[in-house]
Formats: sequence, C-alpha cells, structure tokens
Amino acid sequence: MAEVKKKSGEIVRCGWCVKDPVYIRYHDEEWGVPVHDDKKLFEFLILEGAQAGLSWLTILRRREGYRKAFCNFDAEKVARWTKKDVTKQLQNSEIIRNRAKVEAAVNNAQRFLKIREEFGSFDAYSWRFVGGATIVNKRRTLKDLPPTSKESDAFSRDLKERGFKFVGSTIMYAHMQAVGMVNDHLMSCFRYKMEG
Repeated sequence: MAEVKKKSGEIVRCGWCVKDPVYIRYHDEEWGVPVHDDKKLFEFLILEGAQAGLSWLTILRRREGYRKAFCNFDAEKVARWTKKDVTKQLQNSEIIRNRAKVEAAVNNAQRFLKIREEFGSFDAYSWRFVGGATIVNKRRTLKDLPPTSKESDAFSRDLKERGFKFVGSTIMYAHMQAVGMVNDHLMSCFRYKMEG
C-alpha cells in the first residue's frame, strides 16, 4: 500500500487508513495516542485478541458490539463470566463468534485483575516495557513497519508466563501501536508529531 501523496491542502495520513471512514477516524483520533486508563487498555487487549487472523477494520466495525457484549470493557465483570455467559456470546452476531477468543477474553480479564493487584494498575505494568514513555520511530514507508519489536517480544513473553492467551508478539506490537506505547505514524503523516 502506498503512502498518501499530498495534494494542495489535503491532509497526509498513513497509507493503511485512507480508504475507509472508520479507519480514518480511528487513525486520526486514537491510533498512537498514549493511553493510561486501565479500562481502555483492557478494551484494546480484548479487541487485539479478537483481531488475530482478521483485519483490524473488521474489529473496528464491530467495536460497539464488543462494547455491549463485554460489559463496556469492565474487566471485573468479564472475569466473572461462566461457561453459560461464553455460550451466550457465541450466539452474538455483533462480535467474532470464536469460542477460543471469547474464552481467552474471560481468562485475560482474570489475569488482568491479578496484574492490577500486583502493580497497582495495568497501565503501570504495561508501560514498563517501553520505559514509561512512547517509543517514537522514524518510519518513512509502510514497508518500514515491523510486525514485532524486542519490546513486544518481552511484553508478550511476560503475559504468556502470567497465563494470558492471544497475546503473541505481533498482537502485542499492534496493541502497543494502538495505545501509543509506540508511535508508528509515518513521518509524512500529520499525526506523527501531534501529542494526544
């Protein structure tokens, strides 16, 4: 996918988001913005896990369905789900009806709460992997975007050791991009130097 070429007065964005209004809004308002709210971090953890093997646009289009299904991303409520709750969600056409992913979300909610107890917040735990500050990369083309990094490798490994599911290094790198732990906007993109 080629980067957007600037026309007179046109906003230049990363090339992956230019064909769909849902993608554009997500890119312009959320992607790469540092997140320090545990509820929002849990939301992205659930959504990134659901995305495995699918396009991110597929998940973004079902985001409201996920919000309703997963108790407005309340980790404490999701952690208490029973097999009956999981089975109910497998009938829900507003989310990806994959048993392994739904069960992983419940498992991950339980593990998420344990991390919060240990570190005070999931925020404090997760941002340790980037030294507490956004890693600002200097990507010129979409080909420069890696699928993983040494930080996502470490993050993924630690989560797996704690019993999380659907948290491979590629998923966690996408998570890090989404929550602003990594700034992977292309240098030509209008969002590259913007804060928040």
